Amino acid sequence: MFIEPNLTGERRGWIEVICGSMFSGKTEELIRRLKRVKIANLKVEIFKPAIDTRYDEVKIVSHDTNFIHSTPVENSESILLLAQDVDVVGIDEAQFFDNGIANVCEQLAIRGIRVIVAGLDMDYLGNPFGQMPNLLAKADYITKLHAICVKCGNIANISYRKVAGGGQVLLGEKDIYEPRCRHCAQE
Repeated sequence: MFIEPNLTGERRGWIEVICGSMFSGKTEELIRRLKRVKIANLKVEIFKPAIDTRYDEVKIVSHDTNFIHSTPVENSESILLLAQDVDVVGIDEAQFFDNGIANVCEQLAIRGIRVIVAGLDMDYLGNPFGQMPNLLAKADYITKLHAICVKCGNIANISYRKVAGGGQVLLGEKDIYEPRCRHCAQE
């Protein structure tokens, strides 16, 4: 990722979006970037939607069990209230946030804050998920990660749901989802 040097000395914010299917390493990459921010002694606040309690109620946890402490919030507006006097804001599982999340990220970037957001770009049917399309449109930097298809070994971009029912949001892990390529998701 290339970041333009700021020669004027003023603080400029931007939005980075990490997206992809389940099991592609989105949360792992978010945690990696946020740990580097902490090493640089920058002030950071990390958020996740309160609905995401799969691994832990407070921590952001990757499938590889790496974790970083976060603040669970009920809505995106809470992030604006809690992200005071910080250099960097991290947000995980952005697809679960309300319609205001893209504007919240934009407001933070305008304040001069680096915003790093991770989320599923598509749901289990391969359709755009939640507010991720709006976040991708506002992003200054986008990293799209891929998993490996469990059926054929090609790159996977679909979070294939192995069980029927449940609507668009059904929290789960390997028991409910598996990464598949376009072709194998149709089987």
